[in-house]
Amino acid sequence: MADMTKKVRKLVEDYKDVTIGIFGSHSAKEIGMSAKAWGFKTAIIVQKGRDKLYTKYNRHLYDEFIVVERFRDMLNEDVQERLRELNTIFIPNRSFAVYVGYDGIENEFEVPIYGNRYLLRAEERDYERGQYYLLKKAGIRIPKEFKSPEEIDRLVVVKVQQAKNPLERAFFYAKSSEDYYRQAEELIKAGVINEDGLKKARIEEYVLGARFNANFHSYALKDVFGDFDFVGFSDRRQVNLQGFLNLPAKDQLKIDVPVKNEEIGHFGVTMRESKQDMVYEAAERFIRVCKEEYPPGMIGLFGLQGAVAYSPEDDTKLEFVVFDVSMRVPGDPCMGPTSPEMRNLTLKHGVRIEDPLDLTMMEIKKALGLGRLSEIVT
Repeated sequence: MADMTKKVRKLVEDYKDVTIGIFGSHSAKEIGMSAKAWGFKTAIIVQKGRDKLYTKYNRHLYDEFIVVERFRDMLNEDVQERLRELNTIFIPNRSFAVYVGYDGIENEFEVPIYGNRYLLRAEERDYERGQYYLLKKAGIRIPKEFKSPEEIDRLVVVKVQQAKNPLERAFFYAKSSEDYYRQAEELIKAGVINEDGLKKARIEEYVLGARFNANFHSYALKDVFGDFDFVGFSDRRQVNLQGFLNLPAKDQLKIDVPVKNEEIGHFGVTMRESKQDMVYEAAERFIRVCKEEYPPGMIGLFGLQGAVAYSPEDDTKLEFVVFDVSMRVPGDPCMGPTSPEMRNLTLKHGVRIEDPLDLTMMEIKKALGLGRLSEIVT
């Protein structure tokens, strides 16, 4: 067991109540709503100049505001000490991982985190034991990867970090090495990507299928809640791709503007029940592998983002192909109001479930009541 995990588990042994710690970006509203609905106090870390959504328009969701000059300043001892004084359990999201950094989270942030802080790093595609390693070990189909542009022999999607936004990628599509280099040059000239980002880019086959973000919640207290719950499907809305798709094909060809895939929102979708087994089974295998590779494994919300497509070996068989994994709160607030699973989960657990994060709050509240908080944090 890592030293940080030992320290924070020791801390929560003395907790008589809990404050939910929130990072002021990404999914802070969703976390705040669930926390308050379940009776918890909340403390939010906000960066000066990026705080108005929380400090002005939604301040009723937060009991305490901790304002920092830069998000990474939350590693400062005075901020951490205040969070510990409040008996904080912190809920990680993608912005927390990006702006604070994995080294800081794993080695410096001495505040209990709900879930597994060491799995956050595995979200990175270029990490040796990252999401693709875990997906392969779990036997989940992923798109074919091309190690160099010269290998391209079909339509591919190139996943590159945006030059000016560390949270987003600038996808582009190519059908040959010549097409790849032409588009890469255009995007670099436009300032959308840079050479360093291109060197780290992942080139993978474009999966011709219907897209599904499959979202789940895995439990630490498996003897109480079971292994995991499925919470629903969604898909993404992206800028400026959505604008292109709103036009007829003949008019799309008139636009000489690089296509970007910056995520701006989500919408709920459903899947035929006869095909849902494969998604549940993928989650089950992924959770098992995460526990083997990163004890204590997956705790909390996560998402398998992919598509349902025909198998290359059998064009009558549909498969769930995963091309991205969210190792934390997916930041997908449409799940609550659009997923039919909310009613299903209400019936299963005997309490009203209106949002996937209600499951997180339910487990924290139960662990507090049972004196088992040390089992749900790292």
